[in-house]
Amino acid sequence: MTASLTLVVLMAVLFGAGITIMLERSLTRVLIGFLLVGNAVNILIFLMSGAPGLAPLLSDDVTADDISDPVPQAFVLTAIVINLGITAFMLALIYRSWWLARLGEKGDLVDDEDDLEEEVEEAEGLIRSSAADDLAIQELIDASDEEFEQSPERPDEEVRP
Repeated sequence: MTASLTLVVLMAVLFGAGITIMLERSLTRVLIGFLLVGNAVNILIFLMSGAPGLAPLLSDDVTADDISDPVPQAFVLTAIVINLGITAFMLALIYRSWWLARLGEKGDLVDDEDDLEEEVEEAEGLIRSSAADDLAIQELIDASDEEFEQSPERPDEEVRP
């Protein structure tokens, strides 16, 4: 068998195993099947790129027919990145379903009353501290020796000289 026939057989086995595993109901098996199919697609793109050639750099002794096409390589890199992103998303789904399964009958209804009470106490503390800050600023303004003039346009506003 030649190298490309070996890759075709490997690609077919990966596609077959991936699709078979994806038909299971478990999310973990769906993820494994998706990874196998993603790798099979990468091999397919690699096989469709044609015969290997020289690096895609033109010089005097290299013709355009002798170089390999860089576009399939970019497609494979893009497919790898997409495969990684979907894998991360599916891992998050698997973790979330595992976490919800551990909760049992409660499901997604988890008590947040303790957290809510802490947030209310923290907010009250912030309101108290901002009121104290406003009072301290007003005391500084009252204690300053600067005088304010009234604006001719708006007599109710004070303007610094």
